Amino acid sequence: MLCHHGPVNTPRILRPLGGALALTWLLHSITATPSPAFAEPCPDVQVLFARGTGEEPGLGATGQAFVNALRDRLPERTMEVYAVNYPATNDWPTGKQGIRDAAANIETTAANCPTTKMVLSGFSQGAAVMGFTTAAVIPDGVDGTDVPRPMPPEVADHVAAVVLFGTPNERAMNFLGQPPVVVGPAYAAKTLQLCVPEDPVCSEGLNFSAHAPGAYDDIANEGATYAANRL
Repeated sequence: MLCHHGPVNTPRILRPLGGALALTWLLHSITATPSPAFAEPCPDVQVLFARGTGEEPGLGATGQAFVNALRDRLPERTMEVYAVNYPATNDWPTGKQGIRDAAANIETTAANCPTTKMVLSGFSQGAAVMGFTTAAVIPDGVDGTDVPRPMPPEVADHVAAVVLFGTPNERAMNFLGQPPVVVGPAYAAKTLQLCVPEDPVCSEGLNFSAHAPGAYDDIANEGATYAANRL
């Protein structure tokens, strides 16, 4: 969905976003030790999903709905699923931990399982984490010594699709004085961004219930269809 700039009700939007959009992760260095992203033998498909703010460790509601729908569309393929390991709290400096963890696992899979095709996905803060993971450059005005390095360009050849749910839009990022989420050019043509109507995080709306966990369950089917077709 296309999102446009518009007036923002400051008191109303800060509370539901709960800091999930405050990309101050750019200010602090966090090191994470990734877990293996796959099991042996190498799967046909590897799905990496980053959950949204406040969701329990794992895939979260949207991630689980997306993975279930994708499995249904690929009955003949072996599939491994990796939940990006990061706190997913309102403390956005820890979001950088998710970027490091996702990138490390993507690169590991690309190196050790070259025939495995990956699907990168996330919801809300997790969508921002995954979007920044694909970035080819560090955002302007950001100290390059304090953020995860971009992944090698050739890694993109191992990624079949990027599916982002409820990605914080430019209006929200501008409101918070932070750089927008920009998907890297090597991934842009294989990326689908989905937004529930009236979701204030990714649209002009102000229906905060449209951004709650579970609100994206139906749209998860659309994302799964897109990823399955790309695979």
